[in-house]
Amino acid sequence: MTDQLMDGYDVVVIGGGAAGLNGALMLARARRSVVVIDAGSPRNAPADGVHGLLAREGMPPAELLERGREEVRGYGGQVVAGTVETVTRDDAGLTVALADGRTVRARRVLVASGLTDELPDVAGLRDRWGRDVVHCPYCHGWEVRDQAVGVLANGPMTVHGALLWRQWTDDVTLFTHTMAEPTGEQAEQLAARGIRVVPGEVASVEVVDDRLVGVRLADGTLIARQILAAPSRMVARAGFLSDLGLHPVAHPSGMGDHIPADPSGRTSIPGVWLAGNVTDPSAQVGPAAAAGANAGAQINMDLVTEETRRAVEAARAPFSAASESQVSELVTGNRHGL
Repeated sequence: MTDQLMDGYDVVVIGGGAAGLNGALMLARARRSVVVIDAGSPRNAPADGVHGLLAREGMPPAELLERGREEVRGYGGQVVAGTVETVTRDDAGLTVALADGRTVRARRVLVASGLTDELPDVAGLRDRWGRDVVHCPYCHGWEVRDQAVGVLANGPMTVHGALLWRQWTDDVTLFTHTMAEPTGEQAEQLAARGIRVVPGEVASVEVVDDRLVGVRLADGTLIARQILAAPSRMVARAGFLSDLGLHPVAHPSGMGDHIPADPSGRTSIPGVWLAGNVTDPSAQVGPAAAAGANAGAQINMDLVTEETRRAVEAARAPFSAASESQVSELVTGNRHGL
């Protein structure tokens, strides 16, 4: 692997996760010059394995990404370690500036920088993240099936999440934490599914012999649990796009924020595309990779369209020049009575 950057590329991909690497793979196979700038901080690093991905079920995240990097390089793409500081645009195109002072020009940029999980302020929560403190039943449900699961209220999807976890275990407890206790239809739904509701703020998680054993309330009460589902607030990693006028906005789901893009990944800024969790917070590895592949194909077609337009303009230029010359000769001839 070399960190030597060329002066410019057809496409600079920001982010070396599933979305970014799959986008780069599509572009490299399309014979585009492409480089992936990888900060090396994948969101799923704490997880033991990737789940729900056909033919790669249970593969360690680090192994999946290393295979992806090798595949991109195998088609002539580059993967370079670095953190992007800013992306700016001028009449000549886009410039990507790295935190270490390096800069690189790009005709197009694919942003696949992912998101950051902001966790509730509960003592011990972060240390157990991705182990016995989890966020998604589709990512972790099978591995913790039939265990005592607690769900920490944290946003508008709380009751939905508790009902969803009930699919993997019949022992689910909802901790209201700093939110109001469910009422009306939501309370009826929880009761009908046998989900206990515990009011009161959660102060900490209790760990014995490196295993979560319960949830400690602010009043000192300990509720035995083996797993705690603690949905995060998902925040797009996109501060480097602010100079372009691209800023995170609230996601319609209430799960956090994202940078909007159309279904192809195209943003409102010419030449800038998005894929993965930076624009779709709920995307798992499979959908994120698929979005990267789609964006890569769309970017290649956008470049083809531009190149075709320029080729047509160049092909017309000699005829235009010849026509102007002929008109000039005709005018001169008329002046001399020819």
